[in-house]
Amino acid sequence: MGAFGVPLSGLYAAQNQLNSISNNLANINTDGYKDQTSTFSDIFAQSSSLNGVGDPIQNGLGVQVAQTVSNFSDGTATATGISSNVALSGSGFFVVQGANGAVSYTRSGDFTVNSEGQLSTPESELVMGYPATNGVVNTTGSLSPLVIQSGSIIPATPTTTFNVAANLDASSAVGTTFVSTIPIYDSIGTQQQLSVTYTSEGGGAWSYSAALPASALASGSSTPLATGTLQFSADGTLTSATPITPTAGPASSTSVTMTTGAFADGSASQTITWDLTGTSGSPTITQTNSSSSTSATTQNGFASGTLTSYTIASDGTIEGTYSSGQTSALGQIALANFANPQGLQQVGGNQYLATTAAGVPLVGIAGTGGRGTMTGGYVEASNVDVATEFGKMIEAQQAYQANARSITTMNTISQDTIQMIQQ
Repeated sequence: MGAFGVPLSGLYAAQNQLNSISNNLANINTDGYKDQTSTFSDIFAQSSSLNGVGDPIQNGLGVQVAQTVSNFSDGTATATGISSNVALSGSGFFVVQGANGAVSYTRSGDFTVNSEGQLSTPESELVMGYPATNGVVNTTGSLSPLVIQSGSIIPATPTTTFNVAANLDASSAVGTTFVSTIPIYDSIGTQQQLSVTYTSEGGGAWSYSAALPASALASGSSTPLATGTLQFSADGTLTSATPITPTAGPASSTSVTMTTGAFADGSASQTITWDLTGTSGSPTITQTNSSSSTSATTQNGFASGTLTSYTIASDGTIEGTYSSGQTSALGQIALANFANPQGLQQVGGNQYLATTAAGVPLVGIAGTGGRGTMTGGYVEASNVDVATEFGKMIEAQQAYQANARSITTMNTISQDTIQMIQQ
């Protein structure tokens, strides 16, 4: 009767394979789910005797489940339009923490923001990463839950530099003036209007005077913040800018620094630099035979603002956008890599636990250390392929039928043997 154990082990193996296939098909719409395949090995064969040349005559004892292998290839990234969702491409796992402080790992990026503003999974685990302080992420610190507080306020940023792109009419008579107005922000976020007045001096030279309205300053005086001379070449290119007030500078100076004094709204005095060149390093003020005009002004100050939206970048940085137009990093999602992902222990809810077999989790940021990249507003779908699973199902069904037939055949032989003995 021991011979029945061989086909019975085959039935068990086929049933295990069918269970694995059924589980794959059941999770075909589970975000981040990884297809699994059962693998098998033979059971140690018994050697009962030797043949004529001394080779052992071995009889197998059946089959056993060796392991269940997960296919960690990427699933399709599916757009959701939800800012908190993030799809992971390539190696790695998101790091999440349960209410009891236990850490687990997941590929499912179907995140949301809970009532406390924390990024979390549907099972309420908190997504771990590197927090930001004043828009700066410290990736060398310890992991902590990431917070996205809707409506949070970012303080005002006072203007420290500004730039003007303008043309001054080369045909202007001596004494002709033109004014560029630049909106700037003081330390509490009030917008102030700084004006630069240009006066034609002839011979390709223009004097300038920068000032704020008297009503904007605590002193009530509109004394010029800076004065000087701009000199242009025959082709209209700015060749030198000589500050007279507040300090004398070299003839090749490309910027003018000025101090505002205290503002009437209580804001502190601030130092502002007028950058006369653009990002390319070329002067942004010209003198040509066309009407004087200001084409653009830029400055680096902002009013205070509230968080209105956010996006998740490919490196996991959560970038917030505020009503003032400012952008600032809110934190950065961490990823963990393992030397042997097959060694991770599945615990349900799209989560894995680290084990000795998996190795020590190597935690860091996306795009480094072999870790993959992220796509915000997407989720990674299951990588189960229906056609492949149906093919595996047919194979498992045939294996089950074949082993069942073996049992039927052995049973028939056993009955015949019993009948022979009874006769």
